Amino acid sequence: MVLIQQGEVLLFALLLVALILSLTFHEFGHAFVAKLYGDPTAERAGRLTLNPLAHIDLMGLAMVVLVGFGYAKPVPTDPRNFRSKRADLWVAAAGPAMNLALAAVAWNFFLGMRMAGVEYFAEPGPQTFFVVLVQVNLLLMVFNLIPLGPLDGHYILPHFLPAAAARTYREYNQRFGVYALLALIVLAILGVPVFGYVMSMAAALLPYITFV
Repeated sequence: MVLIQQGEVLLFALLLVALILSLTFHEFGHAFVAKLYGDPTAERAGRLTLNPLAHIDLMGLAMVVLVGFGYAKPVPTDPRNFRSKRADLWVAAAGPAMNLALAAVAWNFFLGMRMAGVEYFAEPGPQTFFVVLVQVNLLLMVFNLIPLGPLDGHYILPHFLPAAAARTYREYNQRFGVYALLALIVLAILGVPVFGYVMSMAAALLPYITFV
C-alpha cells in the first residue's frame, strides 16, 4: 500500500512539473510572436521569458490539485500595435504550436535515447516523465484549439470563416462561450467523458510527431 501511495505521489509530482513546463512554453509562445508582430505589451509585463514564475497562476495551479484542471496567466496584448491584420491568428496559434513542438522534441529525444541504449531512459522515473510531458503538451494543444470562451481557438476560427459568419461567431462566443466552456469542464469533473474526443485527437497525433 505504501508503494502504491509513493507511486501516486511520484506520478502527481511528474505531472505537475510537466504541466508547469508546458504552460510556461505555451505562454512564452504567445508573448514571443506578439513581439514579432510589433506588440511589446507582453514583454513590458515581463512575460517574454521562460521563467515559470512569470506565467504560472497560483490559483490555476491549485485547481489542478483540487479538480484536475488548471490554467496559467493570460498573456496581455494590445492589437492596436500589431503590424498585420492576421497577427491575432498567429499570436493565438503560437501557444498550441509551442506545445506541439515541445511534445515532438521530448518524444523524439526520449525515443532516441532508448534506441541508443542509454539505460537511464529505461528507468521508470525518466520514462514516465517523458511520456507524461508528451501527453500533457498534446492535450494542451488540442484543448486550446477549442473555439470557446477565452481559449486560443476563438481567435483562430474567425480567420477561416466568411466575414458575416465570423462576426456572428464572435458575438455568440462573447456572450455564451465562457459559459459553454465552463459547462463542459464541470461535466468533465463530474465524470462525464465530454473531452474524450480531445484525448483521442491528442493520442492520434503521436505517430505524426515521431521522427526516429
